[in-house]
Amino acid sequence: MLKLSNASRIVRSRLLLSVVAVSVLLSSAGCGLFGAKKKIGVAQRLTPLKKANKDYLIQEINRLSTVTSLHGKVDIQFEDTSFATSGIADQYRLVDGTLTLQRPSKIYLIIQFAFVDIAQMASDGEHFSVAVLKGDDKYRRFVKGTNAAVYQKLDTDDESNKANQNEKQKSEKKTVSALSNLRPQHLTDAFMIRPIEQNSSFIYVQSEFFNEEADTRREAKKGARVLRGYYFLEEFSQPAAGETKLTRRFWFDRVDTIRLARVQTYDDEGRLITDVSYSNEKTLGSTTTASLPSRVEITRPQDQYKLSITYQDSTSVEVNKPYPARAFVLENKWQLPEVDLDAQNKKVTANH
Repeated sequence: MLKLSNASRIVRSRLLLSVVAVSVLLSSAGCGLFGAKKKIGVAQRLTPLKKANKDYLIQEINRLSTVTSLHGKVDIQFEDTSFATSGIADQYRLVDGTLTLQRPSKIYLIIQFAFVDIAQMASDGEHFSVAVLKGDDKYRRFVKGTNAAVYQKLDTDDESNKANQNEKQKSEKKTVSALSNLRPQHLTDAFMIRPIEQNSSFIYVQSEFFNEEADTRREAKKGARVLRGYYFLEEFSQPAAGETKLTRRFWFDRVDTIRLARVQTYDDEGRLITDVSYSNEKTLGSTTTASLPSRVEITRPQDQYKLSITYQDSTSVEVNKPYPARAFVLENKWQLPEVDLDAQNKKVTANH
C-alpha cells in the first residue's frame, strides 16, 4: 500500500508541474495565444452580388457577339512573358495601332510608332501573314502561315551572334522576335467572341466562384485585396469515347451587375491556350453603336506573350461596316525576305 501511495503522489506532482509549465509558456508568449493583438488583413467581400441563370449568361455572350465588324485607332502594349518562370517580363513601348476586324475571323492590323509603321499583319480567316518593318535589314521579314497550325517560336539570331550584340541590338531583336511570333487570329478570337447557338452541340454548366484579387477601385488603399464574386459558365464538348473536354470558361463579374469579365479557352489536352480579360465597357461608335469593352487583354501562356489593346477614342470606332475580302489581304509589297512556316514544318517533319 505504501508503494501505491508513493506512486500516486508522484503522478500528481508530475501533472502539477506540467500545468505550471504550460501556464508559464502561455503567459510569456505576449499575453498568451488567445491574447494576441496582431492584426491580419482579410480581403473585403464585395457586395451586392447580382443573380442570373444560365439562359441570361448565354444571352449576354450572344449580345457581345452581334457586332459584325470593328475599325478604330488603338493603343497597344506588348509584354513578352517568356521568362515568367523566373519573374522576368519584358514590356515594350506603348505603340499606336489601326485595327480592322470582321466576322467570322478576319483582321488587318497596322502597328506604328511616331507615325512610322513597325509592322502590319492580316488574316483572311484561314491563313495569316505578318510583315516586320522595324530595324536593321536582317530583322525585317514577311512571315506567313496557316491559322489552325501550331508552330515553334521563331528566333531572330543564331547563338553565335547573341554574344556580340549591344543593348540596343538586343532590345531591337526582342521587339522583332515578339512581332514575328504574334498571330493576328488571336486578336480576332478575343474581340469577336464566338456566339452560343441555340442548338449547340456543346454542354453548358453554370457555377459560382469567389476570387481574391487586387482592389482596383479608385478609393482603394495600396495593396488592398477584395473577394469578388463570379459566375462560371463552362462549355464542354459532347462526350466522345467516354470523355468530355472543357473548351471555354466564361467569367461573369457579379458585383453590382452581370458583366463578362474573362474568357479562357482550352485545347484538346486541357491546356490553357488563351486567357482574355475585358474591362471598361463603353459605347463604341457615333452613328451605329454598340456597348462593348474598350480594353482587352490577351494572354497566350503557350506562346509566352500578353497583349493589351485599348481604343483611343470610343466614339470614332466604326461599327458594323462591311469590308471586302481584299481588305484583309497583306501582300509583300516591301520585298521582304519571306518565312513560310508551313514549309518549315514540312522540312522538320521530313527530317524526322
